[in-house]
Amino acid sequence: MKLTIIRLVTFTEQDHIDLAKVWPEYSPASLEVDDDHRIYAARFNDRLLAAVRVTLRGTEGALDSLRVRDITRRRGVGQYLVEEVIRDNPSITSWWIADIGVEDRSVMAAFAQTLGFTAQENGWEKR
Repeated sequence: MKLTIIRLVTFTEQDHIDLAKVWPEYSPASLEVDDDHRIYAARFNDRLLAAVRVTLRGTEGALDSLRVRDITRRRGVGQYLVEEVIRDNPSITSWWIADIGVEDRSVMAAFAQTLGFTAQENGWEKR
């Protein structure tokens, strides 16, 4: 199967199981979504391998809790996920990746730079 990026609007039981592997610190009840608070995920073989929370305000978008499951890292999944989130929201002209919850800041910095983000205090920005 092909890797696809999806915006989660509703969650199946399997989605909750998979998201618990991606984000063990979040309970299913904390994953509420609406037009301004979104969750995008990478799906492969009917399983979610990565996810990111997106908050939209006017022309600004913030990404947080970007995480790829350990077994899938270093294969371009995170990059594809962020690129598709940006592509799916063309009205957003300024993007922010928060460093909250980042496991390894140096790895995240290299990742953000690859995507055209620049380092700022507490995160990375792309205009």
